[in-house]
Amino acid sequence: MGRIQPSAARLHVGGLIKDCRQRACMTQRELAKETHVSESLEGAYERGERIPSAGFLIDADRHTGAGGVLTTCVDLMEQEPSRDQYLEWRLLEAEALSIGGYPGPVLPGLLQSPDYVRALYRCRVPAFTEEEVDHLVSKRLERQPLLFRKPAPTMSFVVEQVALERPVGGKAVLKQALRHVLETVSSLVHVSVQVMPTCVEWHAGLGGSLNLLSSPDGRWSVYLDSEVRSRLLTKPVEVTRYAEHYGAIRAQALSPQKSLDLIERLAGE
Repeated sequence: MGRIQPSAARLHVGGLIKDCRQRACMTQRELAKETHVSESLEGAYERGERIPSAGFLIDADRHTGAGGVLTTCVDLMEQEPSRDQYLEWRLLEAEALSIGGYPGPVLPGLLQSPDYVRALYRCRVPAFTEEEVDHLVSKRLERQPLLFRKPAPTMSFVVEQVALERPVGGKAVLKQALRHVLETVSSLVHVSVQVMPTCVEWHAGLGGSLNLLSSPDGRWSVYLDSEVRSRLLTKPVEVTRYAEHYGAIRAQALSPQKSLDLIERLAGE
């Protein structure tokens, strides 16, 4: 996956990072070490090729003695276009130590079968053309090699029971999709799925879907997917809140084994 094309805002912030680093008489390697990122990532921030996380900007401000210059850039970076934020999420995902998600009323994207993906895109209003559907299906399936990456990231997903019962694309497509989930989770010990029963009166995920991951530098990031405007969150206070939110969702769901038993039963009906 290619790097994000630098926007004017990222180039501006990257220039500030470089200027503050040089004023502090630090090398890229030294600043990278102090902010717990790789030297290559620090360089990408300076060139505007990556969106600096809030944690990095806060740490870099402190270690370079920038006096708040870099900290004030946090909000600016969180206003980057949704497409760029999604591409940044994909880059973070590719090197993540752990990945978790609550996708709402559908199966998790990383566990969707090709026919299920296609059926989802064909449900869109206004409708996509067949060419657009083909392209989107291909892009969605491009993510799935993450499941087999080495070293493997720990993955956990919470799925609504209704997602296991709604015949998206027809009963045959749904049955195939459920068997695909079962085969994937059964063969990969680092992947787990929990089901949120429909009978649960209230749970922490009713506010909407969410995705979160932890990076090699120990930072957490959250991606909120929406048709209106998706958002990548990296501010520690916000990310911590959503991490606790996801923990509450998992606590209210069935155990992984009971979840697989339910999926297997529904796949056989």
